[in-house]
Amino acid sequence: MDVSWEEAGWEQLAHGVGRRRLPRWDATVGLVAGTGRALLIDTGSTLREGAELRTRAQALLGHRVTHVALSHSHFDHVLGTAVFSGAEVYGAAGLDEFLGRSRDALRDSAVHHGVAAAEAAEAADLLVAPQHTVCGDWTLDLGGGRQVLLVNVGPGHSGHDLAVLVPGSPRVVFCGDLVEESGEPQAGADAHPSRWPAALDRLLALGGEDAVYVPGHGAVVDAAFVRAQRDALATRFGVS
Repeated sequence: MDVSWEEAGWEQLAHGVGRRRLPRWDATVGLVAGTGRALLIDTGSTLREGAELRTRAQALLGHRVTHVALSHSHFDHVLGTAVFSGAEVYGAAGLDEFLGRSRDALRDSAVHHGVAAAEAAEAADLLVAPQHTVCGDWTLDLGGGRQVLLVNVGPGHSGHDLAVLVPGSPRVVFCGDLVEESGEPQAGADAHPSRWPAALDRLLALGGEDAVYVPGHGAVVDAAFVRAQRDALATRFGVS
């Protein structure tokens, strides 16, 4: 790497692991660097946003993003995927079919939240569904001894929640919108409230007490924050 994470516009979380907080909705995109390979976690809300991420990733890595993991189906996390040509795309089981039938809904949701209609329509038209679907756990080899674990931990925030565990010191867990720091977790029509606390239990089991947990929106948090949010959600939805 010829430039630092910070110079390329990323917040470094551990060796070879970083994230970028996107404007407007403060959505997080993660990046894990291997040797000649790299995993991007989520792709932004438009093709323009995705292209900026691609440029910033290549400036840091010196090569293209080779793998993409989509944490869930919402527009601010998936609509930039098409710009990562040739990348292998992963999602929780069922996400491929869901995205295939939800282009209009994603476009409308993006517009409702302030994305320009033309940008939303273009991104929805070119929407890329995962070629690889994760039913349980999937170990992804990024080269140079770097392996990450993709884990289908949902449903919870959505019907298709995927977490990413990056081993190391510290361990880093990308949580998607199962965890939010910058506001109360959002439960839309596709949420599964009765199963959300169990999904957070799985995140805590993955990372343990010393991990860095990366919410879908907001600052990084620790296990105590995730546990407190889990208990608040259980109370909010009346589940154990």
